[in-house]
Amino acid sequence: MPLLRRPSRVRVAGPLAMTLAMAACVAALGWAMPQARAADIRVVDDSGAALVLREPARRIISLAPHLTEQLFAVGAGDRVVGVVAHSDHPAQARALPRIGDSAQLDLERIVALRPDLIVAWDSGNAAPQLVHLAAMGLTIYRSEARTFADISSTLRRLGQLTAQDSVARNRADAFDASIASLRERYALHHELSVFYQVWHQPLLTVNGSHLISQALTLCGARNVFADLRALTPSVSEEAVRVANPQAIVTGSVDPTGPDNLDRWRERKGLRAQALGNLIVVNPNTLHRASDRIVEGVAELCEKLDAARVRSAAAVPAPPAQRRAAPAVRNPG
Repeated sequence: MPLLRRPSRVRVAGPLAMTLAMAACVAALGWAMPQARAADIRVVDDSGAALVLREPARRIISLAPHLTEQLFAVGAGDRVVGVVAHSDHPAQARALPRIGDSAQLDLERIVALRPDLIVAWDSGNAAPQLVHLAAMGLTIYRSEARTFADISSTLRRLGQLTAQDSVARNRADAFDASIASLRERYALHHELSVFYQVWHQPLLTVNGSHLISQALTLCGARNVFADLRALTPSVSEEAVRVANPQAIVTGSVDPTGPDNLDRWRERKGLRAQALGNLIVVNPNTLHRASDRIVEGVAELCEKLDAARVRSAAAVPAPPAQRRAAPAVRNPG
């Protein structure tokens, strides 16, 4: 769940002197940004910045669990030398050195691992720390997936940066085909209004630009808070009551543990509660912008489809028209 939002407070590690010292270390070891040559690898990241590598990346640090998954997906898992907390898929990633978490990085540890490429999460990593790393001359690829097409594009670009073009292209094509199949399957389904609960305290959701909202749309659902400005906005319980969605969805890793939906079970008069449409999905697939999100979207669509059936069954059928009784002439 903490993977979805940038914390409201960011602590910048280390004073300026430490930053300058590490930058000097980087330069001394010959990691300064290379000048472009004819055979260089050139890629534009999601921030619009152009990256240039003289040769395929050999020592990569991943700053988000979903990016770790993407690197393994394109066949570059053996190049990854450092990852953040919660990087647990595939299993090989669990044994890799940790360099902090998505929100608070260990800059000294990163430098010590001598990366030739850092793959960052643009909205999830602490911006000041990314600035520090760039100031040291380290090459940073910034990723920010807001659509399913962004995920396949990331696969292809990581393939370029690691000389795994063929593997990456095949993986991206398979992902695109799976998404297209799901989109076709649910295209004509009746719309269902949904509140997606990212976190329960504070009460967080997603706006229409978030990838989870894109998944809701693909499944034929409508995000009741799509128009809010923040990517993962905080909302009040009263706002949910006013929106009165037909379904409430949240993620929970442990299917036998608490799902944090008790407040809605106790809320009488809420449509989602009355219809039995309080839904739990697996966040490890749906909340991560890797190609495994296909599994999460498929699960979400199936459960929303069941909720759609329950909603339709609860709507009273229009009264059948009565046939007029034939007129009877009064015999008297």
